[in-house]
Amino acid sequence: MLRLLNIELHKLKYSRSAKILTTTYFILITFIALIASIEFNLGNVHFRLADQGIFNFPFIWHFNSYIAALLKLFLAIVIVSMMSNEYSNRTLKQNLIDGLSKKEFVLSKFITVVLFSLVSTLFLFIVSLILGYSFSDYTELSIVFSDLEYLLGYFVKLVGFFSFCMFLGILIKRSAFALGFLFIWWIAESIAYGVLKWKIFRDSDVADSIAQFFPLESMSNLVVEPISRLNVIKTAASQIGSELDKDYGVHWYQILIVIAWTGLFVFMSYKLLKKRDL
Repeated sequence: MLRLLNIELHKLKYSRSAKILTTTYFILITFIALIASIEFNLGNVHFRLADQGIFNFPFIWHFNSYIAALLKLFLAIVIVSMMSNEYSNRTLKQNLIDGLSKKEFVLSKFITVVLFSLVSTLFLFIVSLILGYSFSDYTELSIVFSDLEYLLGYFVKLVGFFSFCMFLGILIKRSAFALGFLFIWWIAESIAYGVLKWKIFRDSDVADSIAQFFPLESMSNLVVEPISRLNVIKTAASQIGSELDKDYGVHWYQILIVIAWTGLFVFMSYKLLKKRDL
């Protein structure tokens, strides 16, 4: 596996766009602290996120995981470009000529996907730990290291999403079209969910139960939005007669669904490459 990983890292080493996008991604994660200065005005309610305990342990694990996941498109571009460059630069054909099997080729890409996800998760852990100890009102170890399942959800989410991008890169070959197809897929899932919810079942519970098996939706469900957990949001909702009843947890079955999609994307990538005449 180290041999396969070294091959991929060597390719990325000479990719200027990959370096820029990856660096931008990690820089943006460190800029999460700037969110603390944002002020929101909701009618007569005025508040800054910094004053609402967003950097308190253990809430920070949920909040930072959600925000960092929104930025994953930067690394997704790297993954898709990494695949398209294999065709445009003919490195894929050369690797196969040099003795690399198609199975090893797909495995090398997946290992890179896992590495990106792992490094991103570790980086987010360090940034969150620093921010938490700098701003949190609670620093007891039992509190600091609770709710770490959000980092697990973040990691699994990235692996699943990047595996999908890897498959699209192999399927479509051109990065721009692959990213375009990714956007179209997201729209298709949204339309399908709307049809299920408003036309077929007219029952949000049934629609949600079905939609949780959609690939992008299943990844999104791993780390749901944390803003409505804030006391100021709950207070504002209660003032207008609305109660927020939402499940914010990271559940084992949600992780299994994304792992299943990840395995399917890797398998389909291999099958597609195996059948394709290079």
